[in-house]
Amino acid sequence: MSRPDIKIMCVSNVYSRMMHFKNKGDVEIGHTHTFDHGTLVSSGSVLYEVLDGHDGNTLHSREVVAPNFIFVDKDKFHRITALENETICACIHALKTNDGDLLDPDFFIETFVGDGKGKLPKEIKERTGKKWSPAALPPNQNQKIEYV
Repeated sequence: MSRPDIKIMCVSNVYSRMMHFKNKGDVEIGHTHTFDHGTLVSSGSVLYEVLDGHDGNTLHSREVVAPNFIFVDKDKFHRITALENETICACIHALKTNDGDLLDPDFFIETFVGDGKGKLPKEIKERTGKKWSPAALPPNQNQKIEYV
């Protein structure tokens, strides 16, 4: 089991996080978000699970076949597992601070370029004075994250 390769783009105040699951069984491990958002399943299929805690027991699940969306509830641990090789999903949402305030649409006038080592949260903190984090994810050596 591996984690998907990740590409992140931020344009205006829209955050897009594409997950490329190369192999059936690859897993985006359990995590939460501070706000509701949507995940687009653009190719392949996934098992979407809501958990009782970080990688805990499954409370409910459903299979989602592309093209389709997943509604992700805030503050609910969830996990995404590829059911096919070459599955692609993308979380897409407005950039908000951890307090739920939307960032000004003029904040990002071009794509953010970074190295995947925390520069985006630091940049937001420097420009707005407010803390931001995309998700509560533990580090994993098998995951490749690229900011484009």
